Amino acid sequence: MFKRLFSRGLRLRANPAAIPDGQRVYAIGDIHGCDDQLADLLARIDADDQARGGAPALLVFLGDLVDRGPKSAQVVQRLIDLQQTRGNCRFLSGNHEEVFVRALSGDLRTLRFFIRIGGDATLKSYGISEAEYRDADYADLLALAQQRVPPAHLTFIDSFEQIIRIGDYVFVHAGIRPDVALDDQKTSDLRWIREEFLEVDEYGIDGVIIHGHTIFDTVSYGRNRIGIDTGAYAGGPLTALGLENAERWILQTDV
Repeated sequence: MFKRLFSRGLRLRANPAAIPDGQRVYAIGDIHGCDDQLADLLARIDADDQARGGAPALLVFLGDLVDRGPKSAQVVQRLIDLQQTRGNCRFLSGNHEEVFVRALSGDLRTLRFFIRIGGDATLKSYGISEAEYRDADYADLLALAQQRVPPAHLTFIDSFEQIIRIGDYVFVHAGIRPDVALDDQKTSDLRWIREEFLEVDEYGIDGVIIHGHTIFDTVSYGRNRIGIDTGAYAGGPLTALGLENAERWILQTDV
């Protein structure tokens, strides 16, 4: 639905904004279980980062690592490994991470919702077979999931941040509540907000919001925001936004 509603990336004039001197940041949009695209994009980021020189850049993942795509378990493990070997990575919690962790804690009602929003693909990526999935009721499915999902994966996901501020940029998963100070934003809005954020141009804060959560066919530029969820699981590219000083550039996988 939202790909139809927001099918064109808006290209309004953005406010001037900059990353502090000596830093470089790549923000990565919603991955949704697309591990092959993630591997491709990380290789492109590494090549771009090395070509620009200086210290390795900070990678900011905007959330929604899991669900819908076929390899959520592999995405999570890749990023655990990346954090351990490369470092200099930060992770935001998306609404899909919220539901995943809550469902696996034993909440059967949330497990039902998790399945409806693409969690079935996540569970199958953790080795639950089609036959097991088909034959299980929700209680059985919860027991299987708790057996198959490594505790280290849940611990990793549960450690994610809600908001990241770097220079003139604010990184969140979904958006912010307009006219509410950043320190007073509700976690539910940072992870779930949509129309109330997208349908206005001013948010009552200084800075430009970098977000995912809502799919656009192309990178979406508002006056005070940049949306970089380009629907990798739905056949679009996986997108990264590079930032250094006042420069911005886009890296994407092929489609």
